[in-house]
Amino acid sequence: MNTIPLRIADHIKNVPPFSYLEKETLYQIASEVVVQYFEKDDSIFTEGGEIKDCFYLVHEGAVGLFSNETTLVEECDEGDLFGLRALIRKDYYKLSAVAIEETILYTIPAQAYEDYLKNNRQASDFIINSFANKLSGKEMHKRLSKASEVLLEDSIRANFSKNPITCSDETSIENAAQIMTVKRVGSLIVEHDKKPLGIVTDKDLRIKVATGKFSIKEKVIHIMSSPVICASPDISIAEAQILMMKHKITHLCITADGTMDTEVIGVLSEHDIILIRENNPSVLIKQIKRSYSASDLKDVKEKSNQLLQQYIQQSASITFVSKIISEINSALTSRAIELAIEDLGSKPPVSFTWLSLGSQGRKEQMLTTDQDNAILYEGKADPASKAYFLKLGKMVTNILHEVGFEYCPAEMMASNEKWCLSMEEWKGQFKKWIEQPTEENIMFCTIFFDFTSFFGNESLITELNDFITNLMKKNKIFLKLLAKNALQNPAPLGFFRQFLVEDSGEHKNQFDIKSRAMMPLVDAARLLTLESGQIQRNTIERFSSLIDDEDHNKEIYENCIEAYKTLLEFRTDHGLNNQNSGRFIVLDDLTKLEKLALKGCFKAVKEIQNLIMVRFQLAQLL
Repeated sequence: MNTIPLRIADHIKNVPPFSYLEKETLYQIASEVVVQYFEKDDSIFTEGGEIKDCFYLVHEGAVGLFSNETTLVEECDEGDLFGLRALIRKDYYKLSAVAIEETILYTIPAQAYEDYLKNNRQASDFIINSFANKLSGKEMHKRLSKASEVLLEDSIRANFSKNPITCSDETSIENAAQIMTVKRVGSLIVEHDKKPLGIVTDKDLRIKVATGKFSIKEKVIHIMSSPVICASPDISIAEAQILMMKHKITHLCITADGTMDTEVIGVLSEHDIILIRENNPSVLIKQIKRSYSASDLKDVKEKSNQLLQQYIQQSASITFVSKIISEINSALTSRAIELAIEDLGSKPPVSFTWLSLGSQGRKEQMLTTDQDNAILYEGKADPASKAYFLKLGKMVTNILHEVGFEYCPAEMMASNEKWCLSMEEWKGQFKKWIEQPTEENIMFCTIFFDFTSFFGNESLITELNDFITNLMKKNKIFLKLLAKNALQNPAPLGFFRQFLVEDSGEHKNQFDIKSRAMMPLVDAARLLTLESGQIQRNTIERFSSLIDDEDHNKEIYENCIEAYKTLLEFRTDHGLNNQNSGRFIVLDDLTKLEKLALKGCFKAVKEIQNLIMVRFQLAQLL
């Protein structure tokens, strides 16, 4: 058997619509495929031109579809089909196709569509839907980042039991009670032809059976509550509570369309809602305030992780989620500091503030990672104050470690005397970093410029911010070097537009979403807001403030916002699924749609880095 068709078949078997075809059919198509190579700017077909007897699949590289030869309408990446719409319409090409980089195409005979794809329902549906739902890059980000603007906790869909325990209308009360006992449930849906007729609860057994009103040998339909109150799978917590109160019930039957006319798919109980409410952010904050040990705080932290998972599963806006989780983390840290001060037995000698750095400082820390913190205390260096705050720093970082925040491997923590400093010392530190911008000092700036107060006197933060802003106005070369540093990680696509992955070590062949995709956007937002004198810390808020100042770059900044949302959700989702930080992603675990969404994010990285390159005139420095 020819090995080339085998390799082609092996490649296209994972690419829809070919993924819906049988193995033998795939090989038959692959044996008819012609592999073509195109240089950058080579024309594949032209607008208004006569249709060729084939269509195309991008194997490597990228193809642009242009209107009037200059307007880019669509960009086709690896795995994308093009040229098929014209074949189906049987008219002419309405766009021109040009290789926008070195490209390898699989040229597929038109007859393959007629013989195999057209007659396969799944393949045909995929092709029709893909034509009907073409999205722009920005729209793709929005769709895949699930950025539904959920602003209130009660708008979140209620989590219900998706394995409802049911019985038929012919079941006896005795058997129904036995089923409930064995399955350890408090309710049982009575159904006929998989449609709900009623519901039996523990209360029904107590009131109607235990009192002798009905015999256990009678059918369960005699004691069930009917008609059963049904709801749809997307019912919110608030809506569920209103239904239960209105009908004075404690259980809802979840059906496919929310009526009694469709199949039972779940049950939502009043107890389920109580459990959800226990993980309500306001409840968790109150629990933090009532905590008196690291163990108590750890319990809240675990509940916040459950809350995070619930939000992600419910497709809540990632910006909303990050704000909620950040507030919980801030409250956990504040309470840890209060407990440490109580244990010390004496109040701080001078005013101070606890600085959270990096992703914590930007309020973007979704998953539990290592600590990054520092202490800033009032006045000049003083041995007594230093001793007190260093001891406080060690106690707090130990508590946070018990709660679940790992120690920083680089010891960038308040327990390290290098990062437990007076105002005078911090000003001196930043002055050194800015006026002597070595590679190491630039690195420190990218971490410490993202500081936020989680506890203490916030006016100290304002004073330090003003000092840094004035210092940078006098050192323009520093911003240029910071800009150069922001371009150290270019858009992470290599030759033929492949993902750049780790080439060695523990995470070999995995994609580092933090370093290669997220940090370039974080660095760019920080740089541009520093240049404009703004003091926002959050990456999305930084880009939003830039939109207000630079309307002509609005589209670039909006693309960066959508890209960062997508990346933040990707990392959070994969971290939750794999019980880790979500930083390293196995590309084989991603769907084609997810890969395309990531590549869309990389375009935003490229755009913002091009803007930085021009604005700071870096061509000669790189």
